Amino acid sequence: MLLLLRHHGIGGIGIIRISGEKSFEILDKIFVPKNKEKIENIKGYTIKYGNILEGEKVIDEVLVSYFKSPKSYTTENMCEINSHGGNIIMKKILELCLKNGAQMAEPGEFTKRAFLNGRIDLAQAESVIDIINAKTDKEAKTGINQLEGYLSDEIKQIKEKILDIMTNIEVSIDYPEYDIEEVENNAVLEGLEVIKDRLLKLEKSFDNGKIIKNGIKTAIIGRPNAGKSSLLNAILKEDRAIVTEYEGTTRDTIEEDISVNGIPLNIIDTAGIRETENEVEKLGIAKSREIAEGADLIIAIFDISKQLKKEDFDILNMIKNKKSIVVLNKIDLTSNILDDNIKEIEKYSKNIVKISALKKIGIEDLYNKITEIFNLNQINVDNDIVITNIRHKNLISKAIESVNKSEETIKNNMPIDVVAIFLKEILENLGNITGDFVTEDIINDIFSKFCLGK
Repeated sequence: MLLLLRHHGIGGIGIIRISGEKSFEILDKIFVPKNKEKIENIKGYTIKYGNILEGEKVIDEVLVSYFKSPKSYTTENMCEINSHGGNIIMKKILELCLKNGAQMAEPGEFTKRAFLNGRIDLAQAESVIDIINAKTDKEAKTGINQLEGYLSDEIKQIKEKILDIMTNIEVSIDYPEYDIEEVENNAVLEGLEVIKDRLLKLEKSFDNGKIIKNGIKTAIIGRPNAGKSSLLNAILKEDRAIVTEYEGTTRDTIEEDISVNGIPLNIIDTAGIRETENEVEKLGIAKSREIAEGADLIIAIFDISKQLKKEDFDILNMIKNKKSIVVLNKIDLTSNILDDNIKEIEKYSKNIVKISALKKIGIEDLYNKITEIFNLNQINVDNDIVITNIRHKNLISKAIESVNKSEETIKNNMPIDVVAIFLKEILENLGNITGDFVTEDIINDIFSKFCLGK
């Protein structure tokens, strides 16, 4: 089978990638190097300048990269045609490739082949899409670490430890006359504890991994004209939201993404919360409450130039027992919030920041408070293994359950060979991460999420 990729859109350079046993054979039918070099004489990891031809007609001047099996992304013969990036030219070259025996690639086809051909494992393959979709440096770094095998190596070491324990169990079963059961049980328990500690560390890393990958869903809530839209504009450093002196201007949500200490922050500006008879505004307020309920962080903003009202305390009740920051806005104006009011606010949230959204004062203090709440400075992606994939996290959690069952089996003086059953479960769950035991349905589902380019 031969695969082909077309990059859609207009650009300076367009790339068509071909991979498979007959890649060079098909390329030879449409490409002539300027030096007329025969394709069988061309070395791998070289680039040749020449023309794409349809018969004797020149379609485009191109550069072609050659990668000979097994030293290619897919481990197959592979070449990349670098042409001018116009749609017409790309379409014509694509048609010539198809005419001469190529087939269109499926999403993720190239990475899937790299996995099936043993160049990378499944965890490394999944990291490719994470790198492509990365929105911050930290997210990209976690993907690169996984592609380089950080997680795979850790899984491999844990599996080797499990196999050592299983070997010792087999010895005790095969040679019962030596009466070493108690010693053996203690050794197995010690080994299981080491395994569990390493698995728990991986599982715990998902807390940070989830933040790195998905970001922090942040809802800005407050009364009308408290400064929600002004705060959004100050954070984005542009006039993204409409700001007027009239209450109820924002009736629908506005979402934007920024990066705070390398972590994506998904900020949602919501409709002002108040009592109203306007049906459209009511819908917006209901949506605001819904978003706040599902947010990872709530920024509740209050206008300190005005005295607190019942609606303000309704808002404070919304943030109770949630990760939240109280923003006291309009510090450039005369404050009408009393010290007693501040003490009352502190009952609902200890995280208070004073700003002027209009004057862009105190925004850095807000960033620092977010960093403090989520311990963003403690997230190290340079050397630590960080799990960002929910599939991996669930499999690790299942492996930990099997470790716990193994320990209970020994402590309850059950036969040692029963432990081997749970150890096999651990191996299977970890093997599903790297692809050793994974089903075809899972493989197809994973690679269906990829783009055609990979």
